[in-house]
Amino acid sequence: MSVPILYSFRRCPYAMRARMAIMASGVKVRLREILLKDKPEEMLAASAKGTVPVLVLDGGVIDESLEVMTWALAKNDPEDWLSRQDNALIAENDGPFKLHLDRYKYSTRYEGADAQEHRAAGFEFLQALDKRLAGQDYLHGAERGFSDIAIFPFVRQFRIADKDWFDAAPIPNVQRWLKELMESPLFNSVMTKYPLWKKTGEEVQFPI
Repeated sequence: MSVPILYSFRRCPYAMRARMAIMASGVKVRLREILLKDKPEEMLAASAKGTVPVLVLDGGVIDESLEVMTWALAKNDPEDWLSRQDNALIAENDGPFKLHLDRYKYSTRYEGADAQEHRAAGFEFLQALDKRLAGQDYLHGAERGFSDIAIFPFVRQFRIADKDWFDAAPIPNVQRWLKELMESPLFNSVMTKYPLWKKTGEEVQFPI
């Protein structure tokens, strides 16, 4: 079987969580770095959705980030992430929280969106995470798991929208959790900048 191809965009939170799961699993892929504003025809031929990540396998394609995570961890899950997975919490992150995140961070793209209203609505989810993280390092206890990695990149984006506000907000457990994950060797290992595959034709063996 040939090594799968992973189309990815470094700063996309969906691609981030997929890369983190692949990195943790140690399963090898051929990473093709893209720009979302200049998508390769080969990626669009594999998945007409035009979003990342796209994992091209022999005889199939996986183009949902949570499914990419599950695919990698089903092959090898050294930290037992799959035992620490809260699908309802992840769905809340991917649904309502992501909606408010987009309209907070990119309010000018959405007609009638009030950034402050969406920040307040998104903050309710962060408050719930803060309560859950009270007295424990991660969402399921002392060890990071699937839920942490699935949700973390989106909380990181929420912080980026206004770092000073986020860092002063009364969510100390979320701030600690986010800092721990942002400074982790795992996260930093998946944020390496690679040349664009469309321009160079250069694939990267990932994990390196």
